[in-house]
Amino acid sequence: MPPYILPFEKPILELEKKLKELQTFSQTQNIDVSLEIERMQNRIVEMRRETYRQLGAWEKVLVARHPARPYALDYIAAMTTGFTELHGDRLYADDRAILGGFAWLDNQRVMILATQKGRDTKSNLERNFGCAYPEGYRKALRLMKLAAKFNVPILTLIDTPGAYPGIVSEERHIAEAIAVNLREMFRLPVPIVVTVIGEGGSGGALGIGVGDRVLVLEFAYYSVISPEGCAAILWKNRSFANRAAEALKLTAPDLLKAGLVDEIVPEPPGGAHADPDTMSKTLKATLQRHLGEIQQMPPDQLLEKRYDKFRALGVFGEEPAPAAT
Repeated sequence: MPPYILPFEKPILELEKKLKELQTFSQTQNIDVSLEIERMQNRIVEMRRETYRQLGAWEKVLVARHPARPYALDYIAAMTTGFTELHGDRLYADDRAILGGFAWLDNQRVMILATQKGRDTKSNLERNFGCAYPEGYRKALRLMKLAAKFNVPILTLIDTPGAYPGIVSEERHIAEAIAVNLREMFRLPVPIVVTVIGEGGSGGALGIGVGDRVLVLEFAYYSVISPEGCAAILWKNRSFANRAAEALKLTAPDLLKAGLVDEIVPEPPGGAHADPDTMSKTLKATLQRHLGEIQQMPPDQLLEKRYDKFRALGVFGEEPAPAAT
């Protein structure tokens, strides 16, 4: 299967093809062009770094959706040991779009909750394209309460376009399930670190998105609505998604500036999909650092700071009423 190439990556691909041709020529003709090969390799690295440094909001959305981007299970496999997945909400079903279970982060026992997409048609249908049903959020809440019972920190990994918006979700009370999770996550007396690893879409992300620290990967996004959904509402045309992405301020720097996230986790040059191993190591070190800081706080202080953190979100101003004439 050929690699998935984003539009802005085509010049890099062309240069990589020329590099391969030069390497083949050197081998077949037995000519030493190692200096030229090294220069071209350095040029590719610099071009990739510069290209990703200048990405716009819509281009970052495309990177966040890249089919080769590491998903939650990839990070869990790379960062943890002994992951034991737990299933079912004990009420209706086991939603495969949300997974969770106990694992070891080196010597630290943690509960991991995550939204998970599929890699192909079959797995995407199984995972419902990462869009959870109400039972997914109820499963997540069951596991979070289990973690609190055993005094185990919680890590959540978010990568979802949003909760499933169909009629079956409404019939099973999707809004209520997400709202209950929001309320209960403020009450859990254990550390919670939230990380947006890809797409952070609307209430589907918020359902496991309340924490003491909220992190976002460099090319992930977090938004109240998808750019396509916003464009369909404002311009009655989804083709304006690029304009909507800019207006929504959904990129990592925008989120940090607005105080919606606590830290941007840097990605390797070319994005997480270009070097998943390095990305996993960086994320693991970041999670361990934040867990170490949060675990120093007593539970009552932890809950107070978590509450204050989310109450402080949003910026507004007031002006005096105009004088009567």
